[in-house]
Amino acid sequence: MTIDAPRYRHVADRLAQRIADGEFPVGSMLPGEQALAAEVGVARGTVRSALALLARRGTVSSRAGAGWIVQSSAHTQGLAAFGSFAQWAKNHGLTPGGQVVQEQESHATADEARMLRIAQGSLVLRFTRLRSLDGHVVMIERPVYPAWIATALRGLPVDTPSHAAVLEAAGHGEVFGSHRIDAVAASSEDARLLGVRRSSPLLRVRRQAFARDGRPLDLTEDRYLPDAVSFEASSTSDAQPGGWTRTLS
Repeated sequence: MTIDAPRYRHVADRLAQRIADGEFPVGSMLPGEQALAAEVGVARGTVRSALALLARRGTVSSRAGAGWIVQSSAHTQGLAAFGSFAQWAKNHGLTPGGQVVQEQESHATADEARMLRIAQGSLVLRFTRLRSLDGHVVMIERPVYPAWIATALRGLPVDTPSHAAVLEAAGHGEVFGSHRIDAVAASSEDARLLGVRRSSPLLRVRRQAFARDGRPLDLTEDRYLPDAVSFEASSTSDAQPGGWTRTLS
């Protein structure tokens, strides 16, 4: 959330956090728009816009003649910070977890070499990690790192909560990235690690991160449990991109 964001977005974020904290449980009615406006110190129209935003996210819904009901407990993260799962979790009062189940050095495929800007067949470091929030596994993360940066990550404790923090401390902080989102069927390994049936639907996010000097830092494929994540795209009236948000329930 940026400092110049519209006021209703600030109100929406505050309400979403209160819902996530359990102040307004799923299935309960929110206070009336006028009461919320008085509590927050904004106009009723601002509250209405905030609630409409939360409705688009699936957090609340409107009941004719009754008001607003909580649909789901949710947290959101802007795409600018999408790569830092652990930091996002901490910012929302959640405990992030990371558990490496495999660390392997192997040769880059042709596509990996092209995207990482390394010679085909160069050695890369691969991880398979389970990521969790408050002890509950929400996704599998499979990053691939080029050799020039792999030395900062090789042999870390298997429960290191944030590889991004390790890279940042080593002077290799991520400054931007690209993301592709689609759905895939769970592989046998996915099913075993996530405790779902083989071929169950998972949400896949393929990310590529870049360092300050423009060099690719990694390629990562995340596979989320279907009930753990959703995405929202927004835009502004001046045609500037508003970005994506990630919502974990």
